[in-house]
Amino acid sequence: MSLINVRNLSKRYGEVRALHDVSFSIEAGEWIAITGPSGSGKSTLVNLLGCMDVPTAGEVVFNGQDIGKLGPAELAVYRRENVGLVFQQFHLVPYLSALENVMLAQYLHSMEDREEAAKALARVGLAERLQHRPGQLSGGEQQRVCVARALINHPKLILADEPTGNLDEENAALVLGLFTKLHNEGHTIVMVTHSPEIARLANRRFELRHGAVKTETRTSKEEEELHDDVLQQLWERVEAGAAPNVCADGPSLLENRSLLLAMERLQLVVPEGGTFALTEKGRLRASDIIRRHRLAEVLFRDTFEIRSNDQIESNACVLEHVLSAEVTESICKFLKHPTQCPHGRPIPRGACCEQSGKFRVVTTG
Repeated sequence: MSLINVRNLSKRYGEVRALHDVSFSIEAGEWIAITGPSGSGKSTLVNLLGCMDVPTAGEVVFNGQDIGKLGPAELAVYRRENVGLVFQQFHLVPYLSALENVMLAQYLHSMEDREEAAKALARVGLAERLQHRPGQLSGGEQQRVCVARALINHPKLILADEPTGNLDEENAALVLGLFTKLHNEGHTIVMVTHSPEIARLANRRFELRHGAVKTETRTSKEEEELHDDVLQQLWERVEAGAAPNVCADGPSLLENRSLLLAMERLQLVVPEGGTFALTEKGRLRASDIIRRHRLAEVLFRDTFEIRSNDQIESNACVLEHVLSAEVTESICKFLKHPTQCPHGRPIPRGACCEQSGKFRVVTTG
């Protein structure tokens, strides 16, 4: 059974039609991106899913229960127990510390546990910022406090309305890394975004136009990402000691021979004696992919304190495809130019490393 079923949902504000006859379902553990131009109904839909507004017509069924039939008090209980909210605006109390802002949310949930609030902040990489007030935190740190606050009631659904809208690229990447981690842990996420790159992280994308779902796209491995995966395999085989001109003869790569032929047309690989080798263009692109992936691994381990190698790897695999060159350089500077990933493999140097002349060795323990 789906976690959420939206059936013929409509919302009007006077003569203005914000949503019209919207229907879809969301499975537990899915990441849904809601896209569309301003005024298309994105925030209205999030408000209805989060019980911050009531529909004019239609229904929202959550875990088998029609929440439209709940009274005001029951809706408040539903929202407290099932929904975590993250907005573009942080809505933090300015005179309270990060810890106290999270504990305030606990109070609203009829609970108060200082240790659990501290753990929630540590989970989002803010263990050293517990006593800092919002004005003493960067925008990215404030948004991470908001995520910790949203998670304190262990929600079944996380609703995020433009969570990176007020952040620079570096902080946006950190927050997206956190959402990637949450998704890989099994959380259900519905996120409003204007960014096609962010929307690509989701399992499905709903594009709204004039209050209706215009398109629904199920995200799959795009050809470009498949090319990146093959280039990464080729790089790692050469790195492990295989000769460059026999680097594409492994079983997993032979299964991708059709991709390799397509990559040959793009001048990323060249056939040599029945195998394939990287061209200079392919080598540069592979180096960039490896650099993004291994920096992401360091980011997840050091900033978000993930210790499971499998989780580090899976999170990095997602994030590597959405990091721009500028954000990659910013992350490298933020991490103080590490030379190794958590697995002890070298991180290709970037322009920022050459300029700084400083490198940090990352231990593998």
